[in-house]
Amino acid sequence: MLLARFNYLRNPVKVWFRNASNTSTMPTMHQIRSSLMDLIGYDKTWGEKVLDKKLLANHVKKDQSSLQKHRMTESFAEAVIPLGDQPELRNRYGNFQQTVRFGRLLEDLDTMAVHISYLHNKSQNIILNGRELSPIVIVTALVDRIEVKDTAIQVEKNIKLSGFTSWVGKSSSEITMKLEQELAPGIWNHVLEAKFLVCARDTSNMGSAAMNPLDIVTSEEKAIFELGERNKFIRHKETQSSLLNVPPDNVESTLIHEMFKKTIDINSGSFRSRIKPENTVWMEETLLKNVIICFPEQRNLYNKIFGGFLMRQAFELAWTNACLFSKTTIKCSVVDNISFRRPVVIGSLLFLTSEIVYTESNQIQVKVLAQTVDPKTSHKETTNDFYFKFKVPANHSIPQVWPKTYAESMMFIDGKRHW
Repeated sequence: MLLARFNYLRNPVKVWFRNASNTSTMPTMHQIRSSLMDLIGYDKTWGEKVLDKKLLANHVKKDQSSLQKHRMTESFAEAVIPLGDQPELRNRYGNFQQTVRFGRLLEDLDTMAVHISYLHNKSQNIILNGRELSPIVIVTALVDRIEVKDTAIQVEKNIKLSGFTSWVGKSSSEITMKLEQELAPGIWNHVLEAKFLVCARDTSNMGSAAMNPLDIVTSEEKAIFELGERNKFIRHKETQSSLLNVPPDNVESTLIHEMFKKTIDINSGSFRSRIKPENTVWMEETLLKNVIICFPEQRNLYNKIFGGFLMRQAFELAWTNACLFSKTTIKCSVVDNISFRRPVVIGSLLFLTSEIVYTESNQIQVKVLAQTVDPKTSHKETTNDFYFKFKVPANHSIPQVWPKTYAESMMFIDGKRHW
């Protein structure tokens, strides 16, 4: 079901082909970040107020009736990570395997999604004291799904990100992106596809703001927009059927019971006497945790912790856990359903808890839960959850993770649903 949600039309609009082809004419991701900082009046020094945001508040629209419609092609954007042209970037993006750190790409995808959404809403920009500024705040609400091709991302070759606004609601929009690597001048290899959901907020980031509607012109654009509507419907149904709200269905309940029966020592005559099935690992033994102090260095455009940084930290913890579990080289194949429930405040303590929640064949599903703690009050809040699927080499066998408690069984079923 989740896979079906991501199967949008490959190269759905001709905007994919309206590319610069020459990376020298594309903005770099560094330039994209700088332009975003200028657009929202970023406080370049922590604690320094560059712009009185109250001056923008009166320009925030709460409904779409007065907003101009924009076509999908108008928000199309490309940017390059110039690893081939600027070798000094390889220290930041490279890993010990001489490939690209996937967590860094998650950061850039997050930035690119916000940039594309600001392009779509550009007609809301105003001129204030000679500067072009956006009165709205755009934040990432959800990473719907990222599918990664089974190919190594080389650290010495340029990488291109491109995307456009593929669906718009009242205050949210879906951003469709892809990432490619330049194998030779003008020859690009497809690496991954991604869908992000972003939301518009008012200047103070306290309430919602309206986004510019989409102007649907061609049949291709209509098909893409309708798929976005379908994605919204599926997300709503998945929320309603969450295991936090309703019990597992009959098939899932039967699976849980069958797995439980395999852990019972029949000779003991007791439900409490448990045995671990052969070639399995108890789920409770796969826990791996980390804690991070949230410093201003990692803040986003709005003085909260950057969502891309959170994704990178969660991914690298999940990768470590899956690597320890499988005892071999692994590769991320899917990032699924990363939700941003609450912003992470600077100065808080970020606790990340990873666990292997599902395994099948030679693939591993890791869930990471992010919680913040106020060091002064010890108040704890859940801010994010992340799902990462990793693939191990086909000739390498791995044990299967096995739940022991009912709570772990729910995590197992939840992991299976995100498979």
